[in-house]
Amino acid sequence: MERISWDQYFMSQSQLLALRSTCERLAVGATIVREKRVIAGGYNGSVSGSVHCIDEGCKVIDGHCVRTIHAEINAILQCAKFGVPTEGAEIYVTHFPCLNCTKTIIQSGIKKIYYAHDYKNHPYAIELLKESGVEFEQVELDYLHIDTNTKDKMYFISTLLQRLEDKGMDNEELKQLKQEANQLFMNVE
Repeated sequence: MERISWDQYFMSQSQLLALRSTCERLAVGATIVREKRVIAGGYNGSVSGSVHCIDEGCKVIDGHCVRTIHAEINAILQCAKFGVPTEGAEIYVTHFPCLNCTKTIIQSGIKKIYYAHDYKNHPYAIELLKESGVEFEQVELDYLHIDTNTKDKMYFISTLLQRLEDKGMDNEELKQLKQEANQLFMNVE
């Protein structure tokens, strides 16, 4: 049996963390690692004790949700809160960090960024990374895919099924499609 690489292993953890995201716009997870050991994890969501975007909607100002703390910042803050040094660590992020997260990563002493997906890769962020000597590398995820859009897909399928029912589709055929959808999304027979 062939094992997944360390990079794939840590990126998988970031993908799992993204499933905790309370952001409606993009689910992001981040895992900070030092010497092949996880030292912190974070996902994008609201300040502890505050309302979440999934409950109240996003609070968008100038095209950005100001309610959300990014996954990278949450992971770095977790290290700060518990006194865990980030100097020389690596960070695994599901999406390329935004400019502010890039600056925070550099300032925290993290030496390398691994990311799974390009996402509005800011040219100045790339410039800063090169200038500071912080490496960045995309990690392929062909081995595993954790679907962070399951709720959206379930809603889409249920809407389609409702439309078919409204248009008078045969009840037996509709019942069969509903069972198949349940098996697909819920592993229910």
